[in-house]
Amino acid sequence: MSLRTISIGGATYDVFVRLDRSTVEAYSGEHALKLPLGDKIRVQEVIETCGGGASNTAVGLARLGCSAGFCGIIGDDQWGEKLRLNLEREGVDTGCLTVVEGEVSSFSIILSASSGERVILYDPGTNEHLHDATFDRERAGKTDWLYLNHIQEQSCVIEDDIIGMLAQKDGPRLTWNPGGCQIEAGMEAANNSALLARTTLLQLNKGEALKFSKRETVKEAIKALLKKGVKNVVVTDGKNGTDASDGKNLYHCPVVEDNKVLDTTGAGDAFGTGMTWALLSGLPLSEALRAGTINAASVVGTIGAQAGLLTDTEMQRRLKETKLDVDVQPL
Repeated sequence: MSLRTISIGGATYDVFVRLDRSTVEAYSGEHALKLPLGDKIRVQEVIETCGGGASNTAVGLARLGCSAGFCGIIGDDQWGEKLRLNLEREGVDTGCLTVVEGEVSSFSIILSASSGERVILYDPGTNEHLHDATFDRERAGKTDWLYLNHIQEQSCVIEDDIIGMLAQKDGPRLTWNPGGCQIEAGMEAANNSALLARTTLLQLNKGEALKFSKRETVKEAIKALLKKGVKNVVVTDGKNGTDASDGKNLYHCPVVEDNKVLDTTGAGDAFGTGMTWALLSGLPLSEALRAGTINAASVVGTIGAQAGLLTDTEMQRRLKETKLDVDVQPL
């Protein structure tokens, strides 16, 4: 299988600092890391990995057998070089990658507890430089499927170009995982509305879906988003599983039972990658939900956003072996 995809968005160099479970305490019903000022806290381990939404989805799609590309910005520093080399090692096309001289690549310091909870300290770095002048419209427009990941507010200027590509006859299809500024603007904002009308797969978590649609329940949010023209809406809700609809039926997919969770970083990207691969492969939405759930379950069982991403052979095997029943009801 050689399906052409391009992931648009960020690449981030991640430094994981693993902490003992004792650093997590409950405050008013919420869990939080306890890091008292002045204390010296010994860590369990420090792990350096590559991440960032578009980097994760590009690598994930490449492992699943797609001809995958990455469109984003890195600096000419040591982190940027590691990010570039990682994409190339994974077989990702970097023809749309831009290297900015004298700038610091995006990086994160991820404080991770042994139970899977984490806090991410993030500097967007060069990810903020994705805009009209650095976006390769021509190459992106020739692909079969675009994957628009979280982008910085300054990068939203490229939305007009993406809308134009999608509107073309035989233009690419789109998986869209909106970012914070897009969620804040809401689904009625002009560019958001235009993107939704041309989106094949829209992925949000529960909080994002309610805020983006300004609805009170997940089912109401899904219905509202479908009315905007989205072909498939999927809403994830952590351990409660995932709800989705194609406009005809409402699907619910549980999580994989007894799945070990080491770190949840990149779970959403892995989920969207698995679903996109399945839809690209012609599988129905119910099977796409299973593929996304299985890919995410593999990722949370490892440290980092990419280590657990499945290959196409592994995915095919796990789809056959994993007990994961999708409930289907009329919408």
